Amino acid sequence: MDEEITIIDSNARNERIKNFFINNKKKIILAVSIILVIIIGYLSVEKTKERTKIKLANQYNLALIDFNSDNKQKTIDEMINVIKSNDATYSPLALYYLLDNNLLENNEEINILFNELIEKTNLENEIKNLIIYKKALFNSDFVSENELLKILNPVINSESIWKSHALYLLAEFFYSKEEKQKAKEFFNQIMVLPSANNDIKVASQKRLNRDLGE
Repeated sequence: MDEEITIIDSNARNERIKNFFINNKKKIILAVSIILVIIIGYLSVEKTKERTKIKLANQYNLALIDFNSDNKQKTIDEMINVIKSNDATYSPLALYYLLDNNLLENNEEINILFNELIEKTNLENEIKNLIIYKKALFNSDFVSENELLKILNPVINSESIWKSHALYLLAEFFYSKEEKQKAKEFFNQIMVLPSANNDIKVASQKRLNRDLGE
């Protein structure tokens, strides 16, 4: 008797499953089709990204190989194109190369390229903070106090590993301007910052002891 009931229940369950697929055939086909389209689309996008990355790598490396002082504009143009591709790896490398080799002379153009990375490129937070710091370092010789603070605000108002670097840059900026009280305030911020870079903390302590009466 129990065996017969089990067989009946099993047949009923199979019939319900069969009816479910028959009654919802169109919906199931549509759902499977959508899933397949999403998977194919994702794989296609990833393949396109991979090809773009390889192309940028080749463009960057060829620009390095072809560089010579007689035709530096070609290298500059190639690197600017790489920067404007907004690639998280090669765009920063291209800007660093231009700066390290002093290939750009126009400060406004350099800041535009910094902003291209900071505002338009999808970077990890700490990479972005490093680029903000480098932008501030580049500008520190010729911008005003307010402009320098504006550049560095995203870093000094965060818990970034580059925060102590930003504070040290501001401290030295004010020290160079003979604004010793402001410099002292920023050096002291470094001294109480738990995540401060150890070398920067040591340099700050030396500056406070030697030059700022601490």
